[in-house]
Amino acid sequence: MLGGGPFAEIGEPALAVVDERSRTVAVGGDLGHVQWMGSGTADSRWTGHRIGVYEQDGLRCRNLVRSWYPVRSLAYHPVLPLLAVGTGRYDGGYSFEGELLLIHLDSGDVVSALPYPREVLGVEWRSETALRLVLAPCDDWENPQAHEQGHAVVVARSDWSAVGRGTICAEELAAPAEPVVQPDHGAEARRILTDLAASADRRWSVRRRVWAVEGTEDGRVLAALDGVLAESWLPSGDLQWAVEDEEGGRQLVPASDGSSVWTNAERRGHRSRSHRKGSGGETAVPRVARIAVDTGQVLETLSPGVFTVLVAGGQRTVLRPLDGHRKHPERLMMFDLDGPVNGPEVGHFDLFNHPFAVRRASRPYVLVGTDPDKPHRGKWVTAVGADGTLRWLFPHSWVPEEHHFGGPAVELGQSLIHAGAVHHGQGLQPGGAYVVRRSLNGSVQWQHRTDHPATALDTDGDTVYVAYNSGALTALDADDGSVRWHTELEVEGTPTTGLSLAVTPRGHLLIGTIDGRILEFPPRP
Repeated sequence: MLGGGPFAEIGEPALAVVDERSRTVAVGGDLGHVQWMGSGTADSRWTGHRIGVYEQDGLRCRNLVRSWYPVRSLAYHPVLPLLAVGTGRYDGGYSFEGELLLIHLDSGDVVSALPYPREVLGVEWRSETALRLVLAPCDDWENPQAHEQGHAVVVARSDWSAVGRGTICAEELAAPAEPVVQPDHGAEARRILTDLAASADRRWSVRRRVWAVEGTEDGRVLAALDGVLAESWLPSGDLQWAVEDEEGGRQLVPASDGSSVWTNAERRGHRSRSHRKGSGGETAVPRVARIAVDTGQVLETLSPGVFTVLVAGGQRTVLRPLDGHRKHPERLMMFDLDGPVNGPEVGHFDLFNHPFAVRRASRPYVLVGTDPDKPHRGKWVTAVGADGTLRWLFPHSWVPEEHHFGGPAVELGQSLIHAGAVHHGQGLQPGGAYVVRRSLNGSVQWQHRTDHPATALDTDGDTVYVAYNSGALTALDADDGSVRWHTELEVEGTPTTGLSLAVTPRGHLLIGTIDGRILEFPPRP
């Protein structure tokens, strides 16, 4: 494991509460979305909100709980091994939703005790039997003060360990609204975690979302993640170099020279005139940068004027614009030794329909819609030829009545293996996510359906490795798509989720996790 550290499981902390009686600390945090401007399909059925309970001595994670809502408040029961957690948020248009979670620290069981979604701003044990709650109003309909108000109630139970799901009655939550102060506990939480780590002779810092990983011939590991444009780890496990960035890298694409790698940093709303500069030029805020693998030196940067995704394959550096506000048709941006040239028209890009990052690509592949006014419709898998022209290969959806979203892919022989999800008006349905192998004429060789979308995939030629946002890792037979093995990813017994994946030249499997760690597995016999 590379990039590990204390409290990694909870991401960015929102609040922390220390309990000296049990010698533990409860932390509420957020790992973030499984989504960026270049890819959003894998965010379906995902939540990055976490509650972690850690031992003060050794900082081992004892409990880790997923929450559908941000954590707003935490309180240890004065006697029982029970943690009360208030969660919630405004839905952006009407309601304040959330839960009261009761976490049984001995068994790990979690009970959602309210009868319906309701944001819980505060929890406080008044005694062994009385729990004070502060709840946000149900909604802000005709109440402009709703965002500054709360309803304070005290709920009594003789035995809180016996409280079941949804058993707190609506009548118990009725109380007049009053002004409520909602402080930000983030800075205090960071101080608590820093001090606890220092007391254990360790250092704490936030690492999140390893968006891309790559292995080198000599055994080094490259990664792009939040706050880091790119970094390199030596086979010894030591960090060799890191290029920091205010937002961090999202992709890694090996450059044609074999000794450097291209990466890009998300820049929302940033615009500039298209230009290209060498290492002595403007590199303070690299948007697309080529970095030397051996030294970490930023060799050159591209500033195309809008945010772009890197398209792998071929000798040229190919960028696809993501600017949805332009009136004219979007073109690929292609850079070679003679400078930038206009590529073929590919239409508008959106983060659900058009992601198609193809690993091991012999040429650039992109998804292009057949309707210029509605480019999400009728998408085709296309390839850019050596002459810079667009070649239409086959429809992205092999089922005419289904609309398919894009996803990660890999080229294998005369075929493409790609993952995605089937659009449904009520969200992702059971069996609505897939991995499929298709020949370059579009015929389906096999397909594998699942309930959760894939975050990343790669192959060693015999096995296709697929990471899912559920935390699962599945190995499929490359010839027929059958499941060779399946596991749930864990680090030291605590679940995690793979966000990026790569098979190294040495046959090792690399997985970049949502919580900032890099896992390396040797080849299986």
